[in-house]
Amino acid sequence: MNFRHVTGGLGLLCAAWGGSLLLRQPEPWRIAVWLGGAVVVHDGFVAPLVLAVAALAAAAGLRLRGVPRAALIVAGSLTVIALPPLLRPGPVANPTVLPLDYLRNWLLAMAAVAVFTVAPAALRALTRRAGRRS
Repeated sequence: MNFRHVTGGLGLLCAAWGGSLLLRQPEPWRIAVWLGGAVVVHDGFVAPLVLAVAALAAAAGLRLRGVPRAALIVAGSLTVIALPPLLRPGPVANPTVLPLDYLRNWLLAMAAVAVFTVAPAALRALTRRAGRRS
């Protein structure tokens, strides 16, 4: 038995556990529809958008590898997660449903992604410059 068999078996156990939790819900079809919608949004919107950004970057001569690629993936994922509260701002009947400033928090998350993307390159440039001086 190799690593793939073990991880595959663990994946099947997790899927079975998730399925049993789904079937114990009062209206499991609603969750199944939501999960199906997530697959449609990913395959119909997110994946083509990622491919389009990669194609545009390649056409512009940019090499998106390593940290910049990871930053784009993280920023895209955070944006997709934040879209529902960002697109539907305003007062709600129950103030505890969306209690946070989602636009501000999304902008802070994007700023953190930018800082952690630029920081390694800046650190490399500084260490190269310091190495040339010595």
